[in-house]
Amino acid sequence: MGEFLDFIYHDFKYKLYVPGEYNSDKESPLLVMLHGCGQNPDDFAAGTNMNTLAEKEKFLVLYPDMNHLLNPLDPAGYNPFGCWNWFLDKNQHRGKGHPKLIYGIINEVKSKYKIDSNKVYAAGLSAGGSLACILGVTYPDVFNGIGICSGLAYDAANVFFLTDPMAEEAKKSMEKGVHDPYACGNSAFQEMGEYKKKIRVVVFHGICDTTVHPINGQQVITQWAQTNFLVEGGIGLADVTPALVKSDIINGNSYTQHVYNDGDGEPLLELWMIDKMGHTWSGGRPNGSYTDPSGPNATEIIWDFFSKHQQQPEEKLIEIPAKKPSSALVELPVNPPVQTPTETAAELPIESSVKTSIELTVKPQDESPSKSPKKNFFSILLSKLIKRKK
Repeated sequence: MGEFLDFIYHDFKYKLYVPGEYNSDKESPLLVMLHGCGQNPDDFAAGTNMNTLAEKEKFLVLYPDMNHLLNPLDPAGYNPFGCWNWFLDKNQHRGKGHPKLIYGIINEVKSKYKIDSNKVYAAGLSAGGSLACILGVTYPDVFNGIGICSGLAYDAANVFFLTDPMAEEAKKSMEKGVHDPYACGNSAFQEMGEYKKKIRVVVFHGICDTTVHPINGQQVITQWAQTNFLVEGGIGLADVTPALVKSDIINGNSYTQHVYNDGDGEPLLELWMIDKMGHTWSGGRPNGSYTDPSGPNATEIIWDFFSKHQQQPEEKLIEIPAKKPSSALVELPVNPPVQTPTETAAELPIESSVKTSIELTVKPQDESPSKSPKKNFFSILLSKLIKRKK
């Protein structure tokens, strides 16, 4: 087995899991795991079981720890509940606050271990998921994939403690979502600046999450669709229509998976909405906090997504043509009750009460030129056919 080591960087503690078969002569992937409020690296590692997977797949796992004493010179770096302060402006920019801290810790790890810079990723839960989203925006040149579980979009809140000491703006976004996720996408693109790059993002969110409303999971996708669209050179608003929608049951819990392609038709974003799940890590272990042992295994799915080796289960698929989708997003109530499977199925785009999985290939809806994607699928197909005839 590997080692779970303790380190300190500028008064911040962090833990690092190094697999037993780590080879100092070979570059290894690095995954940054960001815990949620009331958690710590040991708790988060136990609940997600990420170290076990890291041992199997031979990658290192970095767990920064937000639990530390107050530094009067850096109030934005402290939270009495151990939450990452994603809602403070200082922690939403490159070279400042939390992003600068995580970047510094990564560089320290690179000075001790041989890391493949093309395989550095970040994932987190709740406040940690929101910070993972921020890291993808502030350091797109460092991260090559982001996993966000029960988190919020970039720039979802900007709290100024002198006028909002109770962070009501952040609470409002958590409870109701942001006013305009496209604006968040535009802000993220501006923040990327000269380092702009398309980022692959996978999102998990529970339908019954009453801490961070599930609309936030969908808005994270809209934000990243818009950001990536602008990186591609798009003008206006991105078309947030999924290329594929799949519903199934895993480990006794139903889910709906949405896959979104980039302008070249390649899968870039994924949204997993989990039925009957609250503010937890899907498929986690009960020996950690904020986990739900049932449902899809977020740990394995996130790593498969990052490593681009996601396996599709062998099963009978039924293809159903979409009927003029008006929106790629699911309408959800502001305060979702604890639902029965029947109630949840009514809120999802696909009924998930049967065990046979269903896949939908969705055509983008007709939009005005200002809202159309940069590349049209049919024009690309036509050009390819003409080239073949020549």
